[in-house]
Amino acid sequence: MYKNRAEDGRNNVAGKNIERLRKNLKSKTSQREFAEMLQREGLDVDKNTIQRIESGARFITDIELKVIADVLNVTCDDLLTSQ
Repeated sequence: MYKNRAEDGRNNVAGKNIERLRKNLKSKTSQREFAEMLQREGLDVDKNTIQRIESGARFITDIELKVIADVLNVTCDDLLTSQ
């Protein structure tokens, strides 16, 4: 049987790492500020999208994962690895 959810039922495995790394950016960057950073890189997201990604309610595409990793200055593997 195919799995398209994480073992804890989340729709992505990177959300928790994205949230942790975002909060470690300058002065605990808000979800809105982070969305604006991603928008400057060409990714069409808003604060609600970031909230849904971090909570695991939304799937993440490979394109989104790459841009998020670039903005956070980490690798895609860093986002996909359990902490």
